[in-house]
Amino acid sequence: MKTTMESIREMVDVNTIVGNAVETPDGCVIIPVSKVSFGFAAGGGEYNTNSNTDELPFGGGSGAGVTLQPVAFVVVGQGQIRLLSIHQNTSIERIIDLIPCFIDKIYNITQKKQKDT
Repeated sequence: MKTTMESIREMVDVNTIVGNAVETPDGCVIIPVSKVSFGFAAGGGEYNTNSNTDELPFGGGSGAGVTLQPVAFVVVGQGQIRLLSIHQNTSIERIIDLIPCFIDKIYNITQKKQKDT
């Protein structure tokens, strides 16, 4: 059981959850973010035999499972940081994500008009 738990601990570290950064040719840095789930089970028992010895045989087993699921990417570049979710379930999430970009565009248009007058 100890060996199994140590193996799981080695597999699930911070680099598994927040992956290695990848730099794109335009200078953006993309960092993958994942969800890690794991489970462990162990069991055993002693069984009576028909032999003449007083010792009971032992039977046991253990098992573990690990699931790694990507959930998002952090994109750093062009003066901003964005979290791009893999599972955008609704249009509202997309609209909320676009609000800062929309505000910047409106601000730039109003600044340009003020300079022209």
